[in-house]
Amino acid sequence: MRFSGALTALVTPFKNNAVDEETYGALIERQIRAGIHGLVPCGTTGESATLTHEEHEQVVEACIAVTRGRVPVLAGAGSNNTSEAVRLARFAQKAGADGALLITPYYNKPTQEGLYQHFKAIAEAVELPLVPYNVPGRTGCNLLPPTLSRLAGDFPHIVGVKEATGDMSQGSRILESCPENFDVLSGDDFTALPLMALGGKGVISVTSNVAPERMVAMCAAVAGGNMKEAARIHHAIFPLHEIMFMESNPIPAKTALALMGLMREEMRLPLCPMSKPSKAKLAAALKEQGLL
Repeated sequence: MRFSGALTALVTPFKNNAVDEETYGALIERQIRAGIHGLVPCGTTGESATLTHEEHEQVVEACIAVTRGRVPVLAGAGSNNTSEAVRLARFAQKAGADGALLITPYYNKPTQEGLYQHFKAIAEAVELPLVPYNVPGRTGCNLLPPTLSRLAGDFPHIVGVKEATGDMSQGSRILESCPENFDVLSGDDFTALPLMALGGKGVISVTSNVAPERMVAMCAAVAGGNMKEAARIHHAIFPLHEIMFMESNPIPAKTALALMGLMREEMRLPLCPMSKPSKAKLAAALKEQGLL
């Protein structure tokens, strides 16, 4: 399984502090109708940090069940505890996910050798396609290109990376040092187009929760070699990227979907409702984009 195009880092809807499976299913169907290329449950945007083990499994299973093989499901399965990450990856494999997304260990601040050994342990435990997720701004560690290249060379089922440093020089070094068929996916909506212009395969997007058709169209334009059209879409949607990150993700995405009437405006502490000034700016941006 390879991963490319626009993949949505799904929000997890709640109702009275429980996972709202009915709304989740409706959100997934909306994504598939929009032509999305893949779905990512239980990532940062899915508030994985505040899901119980049982809820994590519930959300992954629900996504797989609703999707029914129509698009790939890349299930969040990372942890800063290697044994826990192995358990989550094994569950994703058993549940029928098409791959597992593995965040680098946060807070521990491992060395590059520690990162290699972490992903090696997971790769040796499952046969599932694996995609490390590198986001130093949240984790405090950076999976560097030589370490990623080493992992890709030693374990063919480490098939790609979600690269969210926003650093085009690092993205370029990854593309140069990893196998040609290695799926470099942007984990940053702002730099998705520049990374694809360098040879990246797509984006795991927050914005596509709100405007999936536009992210799909941008990725399709790149795949078709129409960089002028891709740039036009990028510039048109850029204000929406900005508004999606004016407060901590996924607060703006969940608030936007609530304003659009697609889910309840509910998140878990320590995330809290959007401030009134920010919410007003969000509503104005959605109207300007034709989404309200």
